[in-house]
Amino acid sequence: MAKVLVFIDNPGKALKKSSLELLTIARSLGESVAAVNGELHDDAASALAAYGIGALYVPSAADLDDYLVGPKASFLAAAVGAAGADVVLAENSAEGKEIAARLSIKLGAGVITDVVAVDPDGTAHKSVLAGSYTTTAKATTPVSVLTVKPNSVTPEPAVTATAPESTTVQVPADATAAAARVTARSEKPASGRPDLTEARIVVAGGRGVDGDFGPLEDLADALGAAIGASRAATDAGWIGHDAQIGQTGKTVSPQLYISAGISGAIQQKAGMQTAKVIVAVNKDAESPVFEIADFGVVGDLFQVLPQATAEIKKRKG
Repeated sequence: MAKVLVFIDNPGKALKKSSLELLTIARSLGESVAAVNGELHDDAASALAAYGIGALYVPSAADLDDYLVGPKASFLAAAVGAAGADVVLAENSAEGKEIAARLSIKLGAGVITDVVAVDPDGTAHKSVLAGSYTTTAKATTPVSVLTVKPNSVTPEPAVTATAPESTTVQVPADATAAAARVTARSEKPASGRPDLTEARIVVAGGRGVDGDFGPLEDLADALGAAIGASRAATDAGWIGHDAQIGQTGKTVSPQLYISAGISGAIQQKAGMQTAKVIVAVNKDAESPVFEIADFGVVGDLFQVLPQATAEIKKRKG
């Protein structure tokens, strides 16, 4: 039976949905353990127990977040050795993929990113070529490192909760990894909307919004959705770059993706084509986005979206 190490970075007061998904996948592959960086609050610790984690590994250094990803990769490599892990699961975020790459070099491990499903034998299914194809891959090395896209599985607690013991892992000193230090942080104001990469519903706007995200925000709030954008919209300064979806932005895989005023160029497709259902609203009937849409509306988003919002609010009572 494989031993699977799940990397959870800064769990916060409660584990993110993406972390619960990783824990669910880990349990399907074998014995699951977790490497946790950051303070572990009671709710997060309870969730780890509920999802069947057999052991916890924490770093000896409490300042890993004061640096870039190098020290985190060093901690994870030490945790793999301490646990005797065969598989490492991490989030498919930009930082998660960089940590995975550094870890694979340290361990001589095969690394597979953009994973959307994992078979019990460790075979990974991943989306490639801007989401146009799904391929299967399996690392042939003793240790494999996988980064998994959010919304790939439904989180499911274990039948029986565990009481995992915590082990402190010494983080090897690495002057090169610690050469760059984070000097300041500023907290992003809370919007009240779900995190973009974990949201079940995403409403995204592009050049067609012409600077006005109001109708999209109204629709998103009615649906409990996150707001996303194309690169054209973020480059124009209409919305922050943290909302950018695409090849050079974030990757999302929601149950429902509503595209408004986005042409659907291949760079944008790369970040959202694994959405379960895609709804497109665009004035141009020849827009490439309609080629991948499950449902398309040829029309002015400033007329279509308010009608949709009004109908949703009406049905919600």
